Amino acid sequence: MIRVGLADDQPLVRSGIAMLLAAERDIAVVGECADGAAAVELARRERPDVVLMDVRMPGTDGVTATRDITAEGAGVRVLVLTTYHVDDAVRAALRAGASGFLLKDAAPDELTMAVRAVAAGEAWLDPAVTRSLLTEFAALGDHRRPVPGELGRLTDRERQVLVQMAYGLSNAEIAARLHIGDATVKTHVGRVLMKLGLRDRAQAVAAAYRGGLMPPTG
Repeated sequence: MIRVGLADDQPLVRSGIAMLLAAERDIAVVGECADGAAAVELARRERPDVVLMDVRMPGTDGVTATRDITAEGAGVRVLVLTTYHVDDAVRAALRAGASGFLLKDAAPDELTMAVRAVAAGEAWLDPAVTRSLLTEFAALGDHRRPVPGELGRLTDRERQVLVQMAYGLSNAEIAARLHIGDATVKTHVGRVLMKLGLRDRAQAVAAAYRGGLMPPTG
């Protein structure tokens, strides 16, 4: 059973999400709250598998709450929800440790798929968000180069994907080797580029070598 916590300052939104998730046999909502500070307490008290986190709430916002929850290392993952597309809050939430990002106008089946993916340790980015992020990073100059220590921002799965990218594998080949879906690989690639401030796969390969993930001989 996937245990989920809800943090959103709009009661109707919380109720709607809770009803959708309650209809799933493998998902249970273990707590609801209306601000970031309460979300942190909920995560500590209930230890849910996933916290659905509104990025904009009064008091402690979703970005700060996400950072506090993930910093405790208790295995609670955060899936950020918002009505906005790509903006500073999106980038901040992902850099704070969120495992996924979903727009509130997503279809109900997308929400449940995202919850299951994040609970399983995968990343989830709304396709529209992924496209926008990759477009932004494609426009960055070469001065955005990560130092080795920045690789610590990546999850274990993101590191695995980065290594496979460094070996020159395509998304389809990575998916087959890691036994995950093509869409999941695309999500991980997008998160690697975003977290390390890279514009393309070529820079990702360089980052893998500079960060010590690959032997000098390749």
